[in-house]
Amino acid sequence: MQQIEVGGPQPYAVQVGGGLLSQVNVPEQQVTLIHPEDLPPEFVERVQRQLGPVLTLSVPPRDECKTLDVMAGLLSRMAKAALPRDSAVVGLGGGAATDLAGFVAASYLRGVAFYTMPTTLLGMVDAAVGGKTGVNLPEGKNLVGAFWPPKAVWCDTDTLATLPPAVFREGAAEAFKHGLIADPSLLGRVLDPEFRPHGALLESTLADAIAVKAGVVSRDLTERGERAFLNFGHTLAHALEGVTGQATAHGEAVGYGMHYAARLSRALGGTDLTAHTLNFVRWQQPTPLPELTYDLISPYMARDKKADSDGMRFVLLHGLAQPYLARVPEEILRREFVGWWEDIQGLGLKS
Repeated sequence: MQQIEVGGPQPYAVQVGGGLLSQVNVPEQQVTLIHPEDLPPEFVERVQRQLGPVLTLSVPPRDECKTLDVMAGLLSRMAKAALPRDSAVVGLGGGAATDLAGFVAASYLRGVAFYTMPTTLLGMVDAAVGGKTGVNLPEGKNLVGAFWPPKAVWCDTDTLATLPPAVFREGAAEAFKHGLIADPSLLGRVLDPEFRPHGALLESTLADAIAVKAGVVSRDLTERGERAFLNFGHTLAHALEGVTGQATAHGEAVGYGMHYAARLSRALGGTDLTAHTLNFVRWQQPTPLPELTYDLISPYMARDKKADSDGMRFVLLHGLAQPYLARVPEEILRREFVGWWEDIQGLGLKS
């Protein structure tokens, strides 16, 4: 097992290793356990055995759960159960379910304790660390939420063996992104055959990828500065999710988005990293996108949370581990989108 410390005003530890679902320690006497309805029942039962009196609530899978309606239903169930302020919420499952559970914890009685147990690679590397919680609106991704750090995170690597290979590869996008913005050693390790469930490189690579995010959020919890760098590739990614009605999986959208951001970085004079990003998309083998144009996608990019009163901003790279935030002229955004689309079509991805 490896442990990563997350600092800041509310420090906590992230544990990474096998068998952790049977080792969780939640001191609060009353607990609400929130999990996606398609989670393997043995995961739920294993966690229930470690908790005190528990109200177990299931939610729809993936981003179907990240709505205000689903959240309102959970809060009502908790209120009817008269759960007190010193109770806790535990989020068990992928990134969507744990995002929702964290927002429920931040909102119920103006905030109760929150713990998270991610069961997907994407959830472990990204959603579980950093205290970002929230839900989606029809107008865009993660437009409603709160910063509410967990009190502890348990990443049980045994759960990754239950994921379909495509879902595991989807989650690798955030780890690869951490390699581009902070730790280039991750680039080769993420694509190594031993980075797989029960593989020799799984635990150490996962821990190092989590450490990148832990370091950033320790210094900048509420995204006033460098935390924005974690959004490399996400401006186009969130737009792809929005324009396809969430039919594009988040990790696959990030893979696509990183290649667009790499093209923009090169266009503004940065090191050409497009071979890295295109190689990742080729390895990931994401679901092909529907026919897209810049005019179709740009309104969704304009809603990105990095936008301000002066318009869109993108996370770009001067070189490996050299991120920065910049505005990009419209003509470059449009031209590079055309080139990006040609690159993606050239991969010959099959559904």
